[in-house]
Amino acid sequence: MPHEIHSIDEFLKLSSSAVECRVKRLKDAAKLKLRTRRYLYTYKVDLAEVDKVIRMLKCSIKELD
Repeated sequence: MPHEIHSIDEFLKLSSSAVECRVKRLKDAAKLKLRTRRYLYTYKVDLAEVDKVIRMLKCSIKELD
């Protein structure tokens, strides 16, 4: 089961140990899925802020359709 993160600071801290981040853009929000060795972490963010958050990540980024 994936773990949902509610804090941007915690999500950015986890990105340093992640393998990749998958970005799924929806109609009103975007889901960021961080894949670590053990867990999958998800974070919901507004479409206006998603590009700003992606630039701060410390792992490879993969866009999903």
